[in-house]
Amino acid sequence: MSFRDVNRKVSGCLIAAVLIIVFFSCTEKDTGFKIIDPLSKADNGFVTFTNVPDGNYKVHVRVGSEDSAGHTVIRGESRRLFFDGISTEKGEIKDVYFYINKRDTIITAGRNVKIKEREKTKLNWDSNLTFEFNGESPQVVSIEITPTDSVLTVFLCGDSTVVDQENEPWCSWGQIIPRFFNDQVCFANYAESGETTSGFIARGRLEKLLTQVKPGDYIFVEFGHNDQKERGEGKGAYLNFRDRLKDFIVVAREKGANPVFVTPTQRRSFNEEGEIVDTHGDYPDAMRKLAAEENVSLIDLHSYTRTLYEAMGVENSVNAFVHYPANTFPNQETPLKDNTHFNPFGADQIAKCVVYGMKQIHLPLVQYLRDDVKDFNPAAPDDFKNFKWYPTPFAEIQKPDGN
Repeated sequence: MSFRDVNRKVSGCLIAAVLIIVFFSCTEKDTGFKIIDPLSKADNGFVTFTNVPDGNYKVHVRVGSEDSAGHTVIRGESRRLFFDGISTEKGEIKDVYFYINKRDTIITAGRNVKIKEREKTKLNWDSNLTFEFNGESPQVVSIEITPTDSVLTVFLCGDSTVVDQENEPWCSWGQIIPRFFNDQVCFANYAESGETTSGFIARGRLEKLLTQVKPGDYIFVEFGHNDQKERGEGKGAYLNFRDRLKDFIVVAREKGANPVFVTPTQRRSFNEEGEIVDTHGDYPDAMRKLAAEENVSLIDLHSYTRTLYEAMGVENSVNAFVHYPANTFPNQETPLKDNTHFNPFGADQIAKCVVYGMKQIHLPLVQYLRDDVKDFNPAAPDDFKNFKWYPTPFAEIQKPDGN
């Protein structure tokens, strides 16, 4: 059970009372919905529109205050980052815009995505659209959502290194990358911890994704961490894994979308010389070879993260992963030592590696990067000491599925 669930159990009566005020119904596909002065109604910084149909929404947030200066972080659904700090002076109001994707589990009448038990409380999979306002001094005048069918959408398929992690201290690159793009792009993160290519398809995640994709969209595919553990007849990098990857290519192109392969991130696994030990076997090469054969764009994140971790070094690379002493978080009686899953700083660095990879292969998406996005090179990672993160009020000590 996560600390979010514990908090809800302990404070159930209080939260139920607040939700009556916070939740606003969204039932018409062709109209926008607006909340005035949302922070006065927020529960722990969370503001929710209820009964929101699936799809993409243009979001307009008026940030600032007539009374005081502010600093506002904006996230949506399961800790998806859109703005990591909007500063406003007293009396200053800024209008910010972005797109957010909303979905539930329904594919068609009587058919649903087979989500895992731990996903059933995730904000990514309910019928609502939820926003989190955080920062040093959040200042929000209003938030408005308007449905749209036209925005370019990037769908993310993958495992725990890509998924929107809902609770601290876990984080993945897929929930950080929207922060780097302007209001011409929407990211829809369908990844889930522990998934394989075959599991992603069998549980209906790809089928659900295809109900929203349109010509010109992108489908990013990063797997390998969990596929490599599959055993049995027909399993292997050049057998089942390759065949399922080809399925992603086929359905993407049938829809007029652009498939993009992303090789799996390295694990933090160093030898005595301070070099990363590859733990993924033939799986990254299988992706590279199939991408070349099928003329699919490929971001070699496997290679970039090797460079990144070696540049950080054995000791400093710990700062990018979920390594925390006991009692850092509530009810955490033992240390957390995970060399696969990232904390927010690590997820930020991996997301920057993905953007770097887009530039390396001249993916047209890079034209939509925000003006404040600086060049990044995996060989020169950012200094952890300069990274600032404003944690969500919920945490969890249970590690994500997969390793």
